[in-house]
Amino acid sequence: MSSSARTASRRTAVVIGGGMTGMLAAAVLADFADVRIIERDVLPDGPHPRKGLPQARHAHVLWSGGVKALDDLLPGIVGELVDQGAHTPRIMTDLVSKAPSGQWFRRFTHARHTSLLCSRDLLDAVIRTRVLRDHRITLLQQTELLALVGDGDRVTGVRVRADRAETSITADLVVDASGRASRAPVWLRELGLPPVHERTVDAGIGYASRIYRAPGSAGDGFPIVNVQADPRRIPGRGGIIVPIEGGRWLVTLCGSRGGQPSSDNDEFMPFALSLPHPVIGELLANAEPETDVITTRSTANKRRYYEKATRWPDGFAVLGDAVAGYNPVYGHGLSAAAQSVIALRRVLRQQDLGAPGTARRVQRAAARPVENAWSLAVGQDVFYPDASDQPPTRLERTLAAFVDKAVDAGSRNPHALRILLDVMSMEKPPARLLMPDMLALVYLGRKTPPLDGPPLTKHEREATAT
Repeated sequence: MSSSARTASRRTAVVIGGGMTGMLAAAVLADFADVRIIERDVLPDGPHPRKGLPQARHAHVLWSGGVKALDDLLPGIVGELVDQGAHTPRIMTDLVSKAPSGQWFRRFTHARHTSLLCSRDLLDAVIRTRVLRDHRITLLQQTELLALVGDGDRVTGVRVRADRAETSITADLVVDASGRASRAPVWLRELGLPPVHERTVDAGIGYASRIYRAPGSAGDGFPIVNVQADPRRIPGRGGIIVPIEGGRWLVTLCGSRGGQPSSDNDEFMPFALSLPHPVIGELLANAEPETDVITTRSTANKRRYYEKATRWPDGFAVLGDAVAGYNPVYGHGLSAAAQSVIALRRVLRQQDLGAPGTARRVQRAAARPVENAWSLAVGQDVFYPDASDQPPTRLERTLAAFVDKAVDAGSRNPHALRILLDVMSMEKPPARLLMPDMLALVYLGRKTPPLDGPPLTKHEREATAT
């Protein structure tokens, strides 16, 4: 077959959205098709704030399940991020964390879980630069998606508007990676398809974030410091210090209804000191703020159950936050998105991109990491007052009580902690906590006495003192 014939037979794909999920999806699709990314804004040239992504200003943690998925999709990308200042701390060795139920986790030294810490601007920029080097991928900026083209049986492309002109782009597969603001429900309804089931669990959490210059000699190697909110305390309050590139700390504080942090710079420190433990405020005492406080109130968990749709068109799939958006405090959204793109690749390696049933199979495969992240987030947030139209079920209450016991075991037993972290880091599904070995550790295992305060070392305390 001639090279021109091979080119003519090559599949085509469209990705809606140029964020992290869209870029990762494009990288996968490029092995099977020529790809166009439809982006309504102008993406920044380098690690700069991106329009339409307010949550990017708050703390992000890519847990080990997401780190592995990211490096699998773009081999060597984690090394590129580290070269530009990202950190890869070991969990729990480099994490000081207070559980919602009050326990401080011990910092066991034999850690096998690694996270990735940097600003969202840097993460997106490094991924974007890497993906767009591929000549099989074309980025169309300042291009608005108007509708899907096709019918309820098959999507054949998209209709877009750019420079005030409307045009249609054909595609064998369209992937919606446009994030929380996805209009997929509208587009599907316009094709004559019935609405899919949705669920919202809104804990009413508000966030306030600020970047600080790390105090003293605390810029390199300082641990994550996390005081988790307790949904049974009204209002629930928490916060986290995330070391990022450039010797800086990204500090995010949060509070539920009636106790949300404000955008007033002068109120940031008092709020930090008011958390269930004042350690974050204490560590900030000698830190110099580099930015004003930025707040966000849109933090609801929202899921669309596309994988359960009674009818689903060939040629269309939805990934990332367009399927489910989570309360950012748990840090699972990025990992779930990367794992969903792994699922996309797995399906496409087994079935032709444009074949009947491929899109539905992608949707069902992507639902598995979504379900894992959803269970971890909603399992906590459903207990906040007025979080959901339906109060926690008996099963949810039973499971939450068991998770409290599992967390207690993890805070005082290294073997239980490893299993707990397999789940929290999205390397294993939540059902792993119910396996016989974990049950034995929870109910029968030996446990050291609880800690009475944050396990910061003397050196770490001294590093922030000047």
